Amino acid sequence: MADARAVDRTRSLLRPDTPSTLRADGVLDVRRPENGPTESRAAQRLMRFGPLATIYERAWRPLFRLWMGVSGPTVDVERTFAVRDLGLVDDGTRVVLDVACGPGNFTRFLAESLADAGRRDALVVGLDASEPMLARAARDTARTVRTDSTGSTDLADHVAYVLGDARELPFEDGSVDAVCCYAALYLVPEPMRVFAELVRVLRPGGRLAVMTTVRRGPAVVADAMATAVRPSGLTVFGADDFTDVLHRAGFEAVEQRIHGAAQFVTGRKR
Repeated sequence: MADARAVDRTRSLLRPDTPSTLRADGVLDVRRPENGPTESRAAQRLMRFGPLATIYERAWRPLFRLWMGVSGPTVDVERTFAVRDLGLVDDGTRVVLDVACGPGNFTRFLAESLADAGRRDALVVGLDASEPMLARAARDTARTVRTDSTGSTDLADHVAYVLGDARELPFEDGSVDAVCCYAALYLVPEPMRVFAELVRVLRPGGRLAVMTTVRRGPAVVADAMATAVRPSGLTVFGADDFTDVLHRAGFEAVEQRIHGAAQFVTGRKR
């Protein structure tokens, strides 16, 4: 179960009117019953399929790498990108939000990176809409103990998981130092609304990092591919969709890297 301090710190970031219930599995439930069910196409239903949480990192995530092409970065390289793009090593990042965190593999890696950088007061919050994914994330995190030159640290002391809707993040404006969303925006309903929420909760000077799909090749072919996968719930984004939003929001150091049919987008909020 998440450490009480991590849960309390997470609750301090929430909007005052946000309901929050700590479940038996250690996940903080902030869903609003009045919002009703979310859109549920094939891709979204798959993310709520319990057994997928067990094989996610070994089977599902490698499928996205095939989308990027044989020259695309491995999951380990993606993690290196995230640490750099989020400024986890070279600035005063203390609170990191991992949106659509799935079973928490990436969330734990970010927490470990902060611990390695000496950020003993760091907090990493993973948010997802899938109960099976978060239940797996909480179990695995509770079993993770880090040992370094300063001794042993339970990773659960620095990680909390939140069950909620990324289209309406429960956090205050400007409440987190860094926010990431890797390999998820192409799956969620209303992805540009989610992206706007990532921008909203980021503090001035904070960093954002996203990895998702991108249209490549001749326009006719790219448009046909995007149309073909849309009924399944998958979205293939234009090359300027996210960078344009960041530029309009006044972000600095906006960067986009494209690997095959995937894009990495990062920037710093002014």
